[in-house]
Amino acid sequence: MNQHAPQVWLITGCSTGFGRSLASHLLDSGRCVVATARKPEQLEEFKDRPNALLLPMDVTDAASVERCVAAALDRFGHVDVLVNNAGTGYFAAVEESDEDDVRAMFEVNFFGTARTIHALLPHLRERRSGTIVNLTSVGGFIGYPAVGYYCASKFAVEGLSDALRMELAPLGIHVMTVEPSAFRTEWAGASAEPESTIADYDATAGAARRAYRESVGHQAGDPARAAQAIAAAVDAERPPGRLLLGNEAVDEALKRLETLRRDFTDWEPAARGADFPQD
Repeated sequence: MNQHAPQVWLITGCSTGFGRSLASHLLDSGRCVVATARKPEQLEEFKDRPNALLLPMDVTDAASVERCVAAALDRFGHVDVLVNNAGTGYFAAVEESDEDDVRAMFEVNFFGTARTIHALLPHLRERRSGTIVNLTSVGGFIGYPAVGYYCASKFAVEGLSDALRMELAPLGIHVMTVEPSAFRTEWAGASAEPESTIADYDATAGAARRAYRESVGHQAGDPARAAQAIAAAVDAERPPGRLLLGNEAVDEALKRLETLRRDFTDWEPAARGADFPQD
């Protein structure tokens, strides 16, 4: 990145949560921010900031994304960091889930992320520099009851990011996924639920759904501190490929690694025996 000019960050979903906190932190630290939201009136707190560009963007609409990227480049001449933060949740057991609702969530969480990446990549490739930050979740590494399809959408972003990381590294572009646990955002309170539930899942998905709702306003994670961590990771000499955020995320991910290691090791002979015999 050009160390002599302020960084330019383009962030999706800045009306609440991580997006709003990150935009505020970056503006306070002298960076330029293209703050986007489906409803730009929700960005009023940034309207008097001279280094902010406030734009409407619907990540489910390719034309909207293209217009936003063009406006950002017209205003600042370049973009250093793309943050795909826009997302939505859905609380339901897998069997309870409605396919139309699931598709709508994937359109935002996965295809919306992919859409903004496609729109900005020609610019980043031309400059041979930049960072793409994809907000996923610890649920993009571990599946949880009541959010199976949400986790699937985040697993999909993680897989896309892994491939992008290898494709773009030789071009000077870094790809980072950010995997938070529970933070005090509006995600848990705003996520949709199925119209009907199944009693057999009340002790698993049902209990988890109720716990998510009851946690609103009491989550351990602080979005302001998360914003500082994300900015520091992007600026690091050796940025991480994955950034866990929150004690719960770290604890759960480390437990998951141990489970995976045990399964892989215990079944290594069977796994290796599945190939054709070597001559």
